[in-house]
Amino acid sequence: MINRLLTQLEELRQKLNQHIKKLSKSRYLQKSKTFNFLLSLTVAVIVTAFGITTDWATTEAPTLTDKVLWTGNRIDSGNLLVQNNAETPTLTDKGLWTSNRIDSGNLLVQKSTEIAALTYKTSWIGNTVGSGNLRVQNNIEAMYVAPDGTVYTNSYWDEAGKEAGIYKDGKVIGSLEDTHGWSRGGGKAVTANSKYAYIAMTQGAGGNKKEDYPPEGTTWYCVRRYDLLGKPAPFPNGRGRDKSMLITSTKSEVTGLATVENELYVSDFAANRIRVYDTDTMKELRSFTVPNPGTITIDPQKTLWIIQSKNGGKPAKILHYSQNGKQLPQQIADVVEPTAIAINHQGKLLVAENGPRQQMLIYDIKSQPVQVGSFGSKGGIYAGVPGEVRDLKLYGLTGVGTDASGNIYINSNGFNKSGTDLRKFSPSGKLIWRSLGLIFVDNADADPKTDGVDLFTKQEHYLMDYSKPAGKQWTYKAYTLNAFKYPQDPRLHTSPDGTFFRRIQGKPFLFLTDMYSSFLQIYRFNPATDGKIAIPAGMFVGTNGDKKSITGTWPPHQPKQGEWIWRDGNGNGTFEKNEYDISKDYPYIGGWWVDSKGDVWKALRTQDGTGIRHYPLQGIDSKGNPIYSYSSMEKQTTPSIFNDLRRLEYFPQTDTMYLSGFTVDHPAFGDDTKVAGSEIARFDNWSQGNRTPRWRIVIPYDTTGKREVATAAISVAGDNVFAVTFKTAEVYVYNAATGAQVHKLKPGPEVGGESGWIDIPYGIRAFRRSNGEYLVFVEENWKGKVIMYRLAG
Repeated sequence: MINRLLTQLEELRQKLNQHIKKLSKSRYLQKSKTFNFLLSLTVAVIVTAFGITTDWATTEAPTLTDKVLWTGNRIDSGNLLVQNNAETPTLTDKGLWTSNRIDSGNLLVQKSTEIAALTYKTSWIGNTVGSGNLRVQNNIEAMYVAPDGTVYTNSYWDEAGKEAGIYKDGKVIGSLEDTHGWSRGGGKAVTANSKYAYIAMTQGAGGNKKEDYPPEGTTWYCVRRYDLLGKPAPFPNGRGRDKSMLITSTKSEVTGLATVENELYVSDFAANRIRVYDTDTMKELRSFTVPNPGTITIDPQKTLWIIQSKNGGKPAKILHYSQNGKQLPQQIADVVEPTAIAINHQGKLLVAENGPRQQMLIYDIKSQPVQVGSFGSKGGIYAGVPGEVRDLKLYGLTGVGTDASGNIYINSNGFNKSGTDLRKFSPSGKLIWRSLGLIFVDNADADPKTDGVDLFTKQEHYLMDYSKPAGKQWTYKAYTLNAFKYPQDPRLHTSPDGTFFRRIQGKPFLFLTDMYSSFLQIYRFNPATDGKIAIPAGMFVGTNGDKKSITGTWPPHQPKQGEWIWRDGNGNGTFEKNEYDISKDYPYIGGWWVDSKGDVWKALRTQDGTGIRHYPLQGIDSKGNPIYSYSSMEKQTTPSIFNDLRRLEYFPQTDTMYLSGFTVDHPAFGDDTKVAGSEIARFDNWSQGNRTPRWRIVIPYDTTGKREVATAAISVAGDNVFAVTFKTAEVYVYNAATGAQVHKLKPGPEVGGESGWIDIPYGIRAFRRSNGEYLVFVEENWKGKVIMYRLAG
């Protein structure tokens, strides 16, 4: 709509300009004051109209000389693009706000405010590609390398619908389309031949009932066929909307795929069978029994090597079969955790060893398999300085392969799906290119000691060079999770997503919470013993009614009900019986905060007037863990203006508290659990008992229940308070002294002017550098990165 209006205005401007030029040639009109006045007025109207409809959230934001402009609470549905069940992107062609008044029954905003001239730049971290559809996917569960070096991948889920990607020469060149939405997902197997690509996928019952979808309660586990450019390739009797799906099971997923000549081999895990299909007709030719079949590869003699997955206490093996299903005597049983296999250009078997070795193992298979080599540093990411990223240090292997020239391709997925790290090496082992997609539902925070040069997310450590262009400033420095030394690391068993990095008594600590603020995890660092690894040190968990706080068998020894604080008393990173402090409190948590002294704060959504919990730091124990206890916890009074407290940030240096939530004047529409509230308020002299706000501002909140512009998260840094909206991902900047709005930031062209929704309560983190510049980090899991705004101080 806006683009059409812009085009029409531009055409009108050009036509009017032509008429003006003709008229201006008249001597009479050149001397006419009336004409000059009308000419100036006409030009002003055109420029004003054109300016109103032009998006102004560029990296070099324009100077605004008028009040902040608001247009109301309606968002044109034509400006919001939804990719099936994927994130809704924020586009930069939305209309500006055109009035500073909004009906109090709908969007609630602060009073009219002057906005200063603003200069900011947009950048990003965590993904090799910063915008567009051709960016690195969130995870790679399986990959196949074609002889020409084209890499085909597959994964269960990618937020922007890129479950299956196509990579070549260090670039993302395409994807296997239509793997997302309508109860559809990818899988953990992929292969290709000279004509088609094939992926494992799932299809649920959520599609159009007039088309070909499974009935309610049934899931199809399929092989889907594509041409080599990623378009679905239908076949006779194919299933699904476009007839490109081959249903292999309704009980369990496809776990392996391989082709040779005109035959496609499929691992049907639930049936303990390998099924063989014609690659052109997709008709089943035969099948044979293989217990727990997984990944398949085919050697130059056209025999099959198949990973037999773990079964209870039985370890995994690699088995050898003829094309007709006869088991051959050769097998490999000395690999702890084989996750992927392939045949190289010399006919040798490559095995991804995802156990403690973290290497690609190379076997001569001409007779009885013999390991003749390995690739990658022994110990992987934990070799040398543990956690430090190096070219040959691998971690969480999910794919191996080579091209016809002997170049080596390896994907590391980390542990608990940490993100894509796809690398190509020369035959001699030199890194040729690397594609990274490390971020999913995550945000970054800065190390204050290094002035923001070091950034941390939940599992990654980045080194920044702010002199470089946008998207080139970050270097992947370290992977901070050690799955072998600390198998009970909470990051392996939960889904944290909000990061606080703190220096407490000069020592570094990492704090993590989750999408629902149900816990706060604590990590310490000890470079002498653990290099770059974040060591599990403690954890706060909220009450879960009369049940255990965390369901399942992890962590061991947790209390049967109530809330608890765990501290790693003996420093081994393991949850032990005598390491829990137990209590019981109100179950609904609004948010967590860790202040600069190391004190922990918790906001409860209670209406009893005492919704703030303060856990003063009791010191650091001999193992380096911060000490907190329920006996030292303080219950503090919630200011009476709030009836549903959601976020808090306290600054002990100035004794200033910032709170956000829903207020008596501006209550919530329904429960609306994930948003930050309808108001932010500042309180001075907090520790002295003051509960009268210095100021309170009404922040964007849509009471229709659609949350189109609801505020998702807040962050305070330096002289500013930052707030980001849920679906539109716009950053509102308020003066911390007065509460007046001073800026608004939107994704710039460096990231394609787009962002996904803000899904987490700490989806914005701000940091002020020593030169006055603000770094503002915003979650952007739709395209797998963290957006970073650089705002002049």
